[in-house]
Amino acid sequence: MDLPRALVLNVSYQPVHICGARRALVLVLSGVAESVADRNLRLRSPSAEFVVPAVIRLRQFLQPRWQPMVRLSRKGILTRDTHTCQYCGRRASDLTVDHVLPRSRGGRTAWTNLVTCCDQCNARKGNRTPAEAGMRLIRRPNRPPLYGYALDPLWEPYIVFWKS
Repeated sequence: MDLPRALVLNVSYQPVHICGARRALVLVLSGVAESVADRNLRLRSPSAEFVVPAVIRLRQFLQPRWQPMVRLSRKGILTRDTHTCQYCGRRASDLTVDHVLPRSRGGRTAWTNLVTCCDQCNARKGNRTPAEAGMRLIRRPNRPPLYGYALDPLWEPYIVFWKS
């Protein structure tokens, strides 16, 4: 079962992190945090039933190690592009990461120059720009908001001033 993520708030209700729902539940059960908003989802053990938190608040102040930039990673690019080839729209599990402007021609390894791409489109594009190859991008690449995760509607009241 793939559980949703939970928003972690500081004592002052400032968003500081996003973690998995299981981790959030452990923090609540151990007394490190309290649940602020719950999901309509329950986890069961042989002897107990637990409500899965959507938003938790830490009981002690945590100095946030805030990084304004989202870390660039293959997983992050795949998540941002929803596992879809950005040239033909095919969804697949064996996608590659393609430089829109090839590195050999001065293209940087950055959020704004990397897209997911299927093997066929990658071979067709080769060492050219999409315009030179006669291909179009479905969506222009950009830096994803908030750690690269989709924003949960339950988080809205807590991230009004945190959106990028």
